[in-house]
Formats: sequence, C-alpha cells, structure tokens
Amino acid sequence: MEIIVIWSDSAIEELKNIYEYFNTKASKKVADKITNAIVDKTIMLEETPRIGQKEEYLAHLKQEIRYLVHRNYKIVYIIEENIISIATVFDCRQDPIKLKIKNK
Repeated sequence: MEIIVIWSDSAIEELKNIYEYFNTKASKKVADKITNAIVDKTIMLEETPRIGQKEEYLAHLKQEIRYLVHRNYKIVYIIEENIISIATVFDCRQDPIKLKIKNK
C-alpha cells in the first residue's frame, strides 16, 4: 500500500512564514536550508508513517496525530489509512497550549 504525504493549507502557510522570517532576519540561504530540511523530514513518512511520537496536546481528538521534530519546529501530522496529512509546523518556543487551540 503506497502512502501519500500531503500538506494542509495551514501547514504550507506556516512553512512560508518560517521562510519569510529567516529570509528577513538571516538570509535567503538560511531560509532555504531550514524550510527544505523541514520538508525533507516529512519524506520519511512515506516509508515509516508512525515514526513520530503521538501528540499529547491533541490526544483528545479522534484521529491519530503524531509529530516529528526539526530544530525548534514540531511537524504535526495526521495518519488516515494511506494518507499522511501534514497539519501544521509549530514553533516549539511558543506556549504549547496554542497548538491545542489552533487545531480544534
């Protein structure tokens, strides 16, 4: 069974925000490196979708929600049969309660 990884609109928007932040505060090279590394991290989900830990702040939801970590970013994803949906890219330096509110 082939597994497909898709990105939600909000996850794409978060990735764009991360890119813009580092492009402004550091350089295009740094922005490219960080955002490409985040995307690259999700590629492994095609082979091992349950590699990430279960997201405890979203455990109250019925879906299977897990996450991967890259630097300060939590890549939150939902497993539904053969589809992995990247739900958001969350900056772990924020209050974790924001993750709970954001994804209700």
